[in-house]
Amino acid sequence: MSKNKRILALFDVDGTLTEPRKLVSPETLTYLQELRTKICIGVVGGSDLVKQKEQLGDSPALFDYAFSENGLLAFKDGQKIGETSIKDHLGEEKLKKLINWVLRYFADLDIPVKRGTFVEFRQGMMNLSPIGRNCSREERNEFEKFDLANGIRKTMVKKMTEEFADLGLTYSIGGQISFDVFPTGWDKTYCLRYLPEAEFDEIHFFGDKTFEGGNDFEIYSHPRTKGHSIEDANPLTTLKKLEELFGVPAPKSLTPPSAH
Repeated sequence: MSKNKRILALFDVDGTLTEPRKLVSPETLTYLQELRTKICIGVVGGSDLVKQKEQLGDSPALFDYAFSENGLLAFKDGQKIGETSIKDHLGEEKLKKLINWVLRYFADLDIPVKRGTFVEFRQGMMNLSPIGRNCSREERNEFEKFDLANGIRKTMVKKMTEEFADLGLTYSIGGQISFDVFPTGWDKTYCLRYLPEAEFDEIHFFGDKTFEGGNDFEIYSHPRTKGHSIEDANPLTTLKKLEELFGVPAPKSLTPPSAH
């Protein structure tokens, strides 16, 4: 049977194709190769391409579509088809104003400990940390408790939302010590602009953080996708769902991959 290019299975990485922050299993890679002979397959992750390749191998070559940083870097059939950055989107003047404000705010912030790397600049976002990303594990845990009691990040997000209302930014508090700032709409639905409606009858999305507030929620609940939740964050669950949908037999178990 020839490949049906009008159906696309689109995967999150962590908790969907791999265990969180771990390498993909050999059985999953073999399964994806077989599935790709029947339908189109794609991957969309929040991490940059370097981290995506560390987990999956050469993702642009393994998938019909590969999107890193939610689609800000986009590949089709191994060829780059799009690249976007927050720098180009906002422009240097607005970006400088934003960073200057953040650094002044951090300078005046009275918290027990400050370390280094308060602003981490990424392709599609800025990650802002009041304590600094260079803190130790113990300092990280202490800051999390302090933040929960004093609302350090929540207060800062509220002030930034008011100060920069005209920039169209979204603020996402996650983890223990930081929060992300990115243009509104630059979640995983961003990749859909590279998947023309006229070319696909079905786009199936598989992800583990599909609850409201999770980073798969927007694309999971988008009207253009059929969402499948991998609630146990187990790649084997993903393969079993694919077997039910597309008839490619799933392995009985997965072998933990050996580290590079």
